[in-house]
Order: sequence, then structure tokens, then C-alpha cells
Amino acid sequence: MKVLIGCEFSQIVTKAFRDRGHEAYSCDLDPTDGNPEWHIQGDLLKIMNDGSWDLGIFFPPCTYLTVTGNKWLKDQPKRKSGALVGAERRKAQKKAVDFFMKLANAKIPRICIENPVGVMSTRWRKPDQIICPTQFGHSEPKKTCLWLKGLPVLIPTKKVEPDYYFTKSGKRLAKWYYLLPKTPERQKIRNTTFQGIADAFADQWR
Repeated sequence: MKVLIGCEFSQIVTKAFRDRGHEAYSCDLDPTDGNPEWHIQGDLLKIMNDGSWDLGIFFPPCTYLTVTGNKWLKDQPKRKSGALVGAERRKAQKKAVDFFMKLANAKIPRICIENPVGVMSTRWRKPDQIICPTQFGHSEPKKTCLWLKGLPVLIPTKKVEPDYYFTKSGKRLAKWYYLLPKTPERQKIRNTTFQGIADAFADQWR
């Protein structure tokens, strides 16, 4: 099976399929952290509709699609952090939605699009499944939506208890994310697919 893993730099999912004998390739604008021979550095939209792919698993950027960013959509003073607000953010969100829908309409018989809980549930349709790493052997709580075409929902492989950090005020936070270093790598680490989920993709979608 020929598999295209879109918007993946880590090759966690690509390697999971490779380990099971599939011809899998990651594609991203950035170079990969893994094997460059299995990586297509460039525009995903230019290769996904060439008719050669049996399965596409896509991880489109979520910055402008998550519901947590909705507060920045209204007109307001510019942020010192440089985060987009108002008309600029609304424009960026539209671009992100358009990209998501191009992936959804790709000429690939079986497709999975992964994203956090966000605006696509109302802009397009509700996800086919919401999963969490705690269903696949990881204690990190993180809700993840899957929009599927031609694929069955994932079956949990190993349920574990979530691990939380409680602040002095009693606020509950996901421990894994709270303890991540405050460095430019923080978002990159957060966007990396958990191994248990990657293995479920490769084992259950053949």
C-alpha cells in the first residue's frame, strides 16, 4: 500500500507504516527529523492528487482552527506577542479552512484528517471520532478529532489513566504539556503524534 502522511516532519506515522511493509512517505514544507529518503519536502497539494496514493493521513496546522483561538477573531489592539488578531486572524483562519477542505477533497480513496477540537466541526461537519492518547497506552490527555473517508474508526488498544498537574489554585492541567520546556521546540513537540496512535493507524488501516 502506498501511504502519504501529510504535514508530518517527525515521521512517527510514516515509520509505523514502513515497519509494517508499506511504501509510506511524509510530506512537509520543512525537512524531516527522520529518514530524508522517505520524505517529500514541498507542497502537499501538488502531489496528493496524482492518483498514486492508497491512503492519506493528514495533520494540517491547527493554529487558526482551534476553538481556543476564537477570542482573537474580534477586532482588538495588536498583541505584543505578534499573534494575529481581528481581520488578519479571520483571513488566516479562512486560509486554514480552505487548506483543510482541499485535503478532505483529495483524490485518495481513504483519508484521515487529524486536528484538535476546533471550527471544522461547524464549518464542515463533526468528526467521525474523537480519540485520546490515554486510549492507546499514553498517560497524556489530549483530545484529538479524526475526520475519516473510507476508513473504520480506531479501536482503542490500551487504556491508561490520564496524568494531570494541579496548580496551587486547584486548576487541573495536562501534566505533559504543562511541563514542556518554554522553548521554540514546545509547539513542535506538542504536534508530534504519539507512538501508540501511530501504531493503531498502521495496524488497523491496512
